Amino acid sequence: MDALKKLIRHVPDFPKSGILFYDITTLLRDRSGFAQAVECLVVPYRDSAVDLVIGIESRGFILGAAVADRLNVGFVPVRKAGKLPARTLRAEYDLEYGTDSLEIHADAVERGQRVLIVDDLLATGGTARATVELISRSGAEVQALAFLIELEALNGRAKLENSNVFSLLRY
Repeated sequence: MDALKKLIRHVPDFPKSGILFYDITTLLRDRSGFAQAVECLVVPYRDSAVDLVIGIESRGFILGAAVADRLNVGFVPVRKAGKLPARTLRAEYDLEYGTDSLEIHADAVERGQRVLIVDDLLATGGTARATVELISRSGAEVQALAFLIELEALNGRAKLENSNVFSLLRY
């Protein structure tokens, strides 16, 4: 995992002063690093009963679609509000100053389907928790959540306390 960590660029003071941003674009551009990261995200679920992978906007689209392909299942995006063209379900989540929303097409996930939620980062857990809420409201079952990176000090797992959470790289 140290080799993967070395492929991630650290950008201080982005998007604002005092924040250290973990930029995965440097990992994504590295053919073997990207392949290894995707494979490591797939391994825990290769023999599990997953029907769909859900990717959270936007880097979760990249990782989630690759994971879905390797698991030979479909892929569904969860987007910021107002980006999907058909009828949607919406969930709000808290930000440092205010709230934001995520949406999924109302017909994207069927009752009883087993889903794996994939994203690049587990930080405070707000977007992941909102995505779990969307999937639960659709009648599907969240089998697990998989993240490339977890920022442990922000304790995002606390918002996902009854969920199976896997993170590849921890800071």
